[in-house]
Amino acid sequence: MKKIITSALIITLPMVMVAKKPPVYQEAKKECLAYNNMKHTSNTNNIKLKVGDKYRILQSNKGQILTLIEGERIAQRWVDEACFNDTSTPLVEEKKADSKVKVSKKTTTSSTTKPSLSNFTSKQNLLAISWQNAFCQTHQYKKECKSMNFKDFGASNFVLHGLWPQPRNNQYCNVSKKEIGKDKNKQWYKLEKLDLNSTVRSELSKVMPGYSSNLHKHEWIKHGTCYGTPANAYYNDAMILLTQVNSSAVQKYFKLNIGKTVRLKEIRQVFDKEFGKGAGKHVTMNCKKGLITELWLHLGKGGDDLNGLFTKGETPKSRCHKGRVDPVGF
Repeated sequence: MKKIITSALIITLPMVMVAKKPPVYQEAKKECLAYNNMKHTSNTNNIKLKVGDKYRILQSNKGQILTLIEGERIAQRWVDEACFNDTSTPLVEEKKADSKVKVSKKTTTSSTTKPSLSNFTSKQNLLAISWQNAFCQTHQYKKECKSMNFKDFGASNFVLHGLWPQPRNNQYCNVSKKEIGKDKNKQWYKLEKLDLNSTVRSELSKVMPGYSSNLHKHEWIKHGTCYGTPANAYYNDAMILLTQVNSSAVQKYFKLNIGKTVRLKEIRQVFDKEFGKGAGKHVTMNCKKGLITELWLHLGKGGDDLNGLFTKGETPKSRCHKGRVDPVGF
């Protein structure tokens, strides 16, 4: 029997080194709050990016950037991509907490920087403003209605209900099922606390009486999360628009007609005179038990001037065409 001897051919290949991609760093263009999560609801130790400092970029997702802030206990933080873009508009939370925020072109404050609407993602937005006297007449059990009096802001001004990205099914963006469940079950007090700076929180509690019933949490969870900015900027934008209405002939018209019945046609004419021809057709009205409860302003995108925003808004049919302007009291 013959022995068959086989020899293995061993070939030694040179080791190939795979080069790691170098870390990417970007310079912060603005002083932004750096959040623990994408929803911007938590910021341990109130960390901010410092203008001019460079930060390592870990990933980018839906207009937000995950960056590394070395030395912090929770080092990975989420910020808006606008924080690294010097052409973007400053947001409210990027101002110092003790600075006053200007919320309208027609309202003067100590702030020298004029804010402007953030670059939101929705092409259309609906600003819902309430006539608080009528709301309380039909919701007397509400906390904010039990103590309402003539001195309250809402006694003769429109108050903020919400700013809703359109279409209406554009809701609950990146919100957990648990939080959605709380919201739909009207357990608003259980919703996560919003990381609002002191200036925005103070102003919001004034122009949104429902704040005492946690309406601000509900509005943020359902609508604000789809707006494309953190809560501070979302509510600052809404207050800019509301202030323009309350500084206009529209508020004066309602105040002069308290106790009287007015028609939508007349209200639209006031909007046309104040915000430009055709603005009124973008305004609809809601009524309950013969009382005007809300005006809905259907707006487009871009800028902070209602005159321009009205020209880009939708023109839907109104649910109500006449109603009474309710005074304070039940």
